[in-house]
Amino acid sequence: MRIARRLLCSLPLLLLAAPAWAAGEAHDFTATTWGLIALTLFIVAYAAVIGEEFMHLRKSKPVLVAAGAIWVVVALAYGTIGQSQAATKMLRHNLLEYAELLLFLLAAMTYVNTLDERNVFKALRSWLIRSGFSLRSIYWLTGLLAFFISPFADNLTTALVMAAVTLAVGAGNPRFIALSCISIVVAANAGGAFSPFGDITTLMVWQKGVVKFEQFLPLFIPSLVNWLVPATIMAFAIPKGRPSVSADLFRVKVGGYVVTGLFLLTIAMTVLMHHYLHLPPFLGMMTGLGILKLHGYFIRRNELRQPMPELAAEGLSAPEHWKPATKPFDIYISMKRVEWDTLMFFYGVILCVGGLGALGYLSVASTALYGELGATAANILVGLASAIVDNIPIMFAVLSMNPDMTLGQWLLVTLTAGVGGSLLSIGSAAGVALMGQARGYYTFFSHLKWTWAIALGYAASIWVHLLLNRDLF
Repeated sequence: MRIARRLLCSLPLLLLAAPAWAAGEAHDFTATTWGLIALTLFIVAYAAVIGEEFMHLRKSKPVLVAAGAIWVVVALAYGTIGQSQAATKMLRHNLLEYAELLLFLLAAMTYVNTLDERNVFKALRSWLIRSGFSLRSIYWLTGLLAFFISPFADNLTTALVMAAVTLAVGAGNPRFIALSCISIVVAANAGGAFSPFGDITTLMVWQKGVVKFEQFLPLFIPSLVNWLVPATIMAFAIPKGRPSVSADLFRVKVGGYVVTGLFLLTIAMTVLMHHYLHLPPFLGMMTGLGILKLHGYFIRRNELRQPMPELAAEGLSAPEHWKPATKPFDIYISMKRVEWDTLMFFYGVILCVGGLGALGYLSVASTALYGELGATAANILVGLASAIVDNIPIMFAVLSMNPDMTLGQWLLVTLTAGVGGSLLSIGSAAGVALMGQARGYYTFFSHLKWTWAIALGYAASIWVHLLLNRDLF
């Protein structure tokens, strides 16, 4: 019972541990007024984040305010013991953590937005709809594509693209839409678990150097099992028949295939620079962004030289009459469409949990979870917690605790944190986004109806990992 009580008390603290301590030894303020004030600020801010869908308040706003307030509290707390400069050093360490994440994601999101602007995703959707597949074939194809696309693109974008296909072919068939959306959410989250580029949590683990790029590969089969188990169970409920719908034909715009190749090249370059030269991953991604911008220059020049159809019909082809038939490509439009609210949310979360870590909550959480509960049980608990709370602060907490674990255990927590969010529709960004996109079809309760099947996949993936990768423990 004592351990259980300690465990329950440690759940909030799991969100609070942060990398701030790495810049210097954190003083224990957990039992002081300063610590309680900071803790209250974080709880209130994160409650607002959880209630985003009901309050219509973007999640970045409360955590940005809380981050500033918490670090003011940290500075005042350390001032009482004559170590004001310690707070500044810890804050700068946290800022460096965020800066690397920001630059990496900025480049990756710009690539994804450019692929979308070049109609790469729309062309894929058109092909799937026009290929004459049955409803069950579409169900399996959308899930399979979500699983294999999400390791390269973020799971949110992947889920939205595949859900668009589902909505187009499943018009008037709510059961098909709901089941397909559940499969897509699970597949997108599972696919992102075995690649550093598939999810923010795996990216953080890779950037920290805890797990090398090639060491994520043992998670492929467990991740696949995580999706296949619930997908197979739900497949029996998919109605038979073929969709009788048509869709607009989209073609990939000029330069779209080149952008796809450049994205893959950028990923390869990032991995090689990090593995062989030990350079931070953001450098490779930003270099790839520069290459994309150069390519965008030539795309824009080509499109600016295309005359408007009506001018060409009149024989007006002189340079002074040349105008683009459509709005020419602009790489800064793709950069503007980056999910800035998400990036600002990461800033707020990192600094919030960093400030609370500086106040001494790290050791408390580490002792309660990994000291008394054990690594395997604690890592499974991390996945269950991510079904309710965003996995970003949770993974930051684990990385900050830096428990003494084998590679197998680090892969286990990477797996559980990545796929645990699939247990509930609100547990991942993909699930929340699809509830909005497929409103009335895919809901919290339609997902909850099949949580038992998803839980079987969650348990099966853990068992497969413990079995197949036992030599890593």
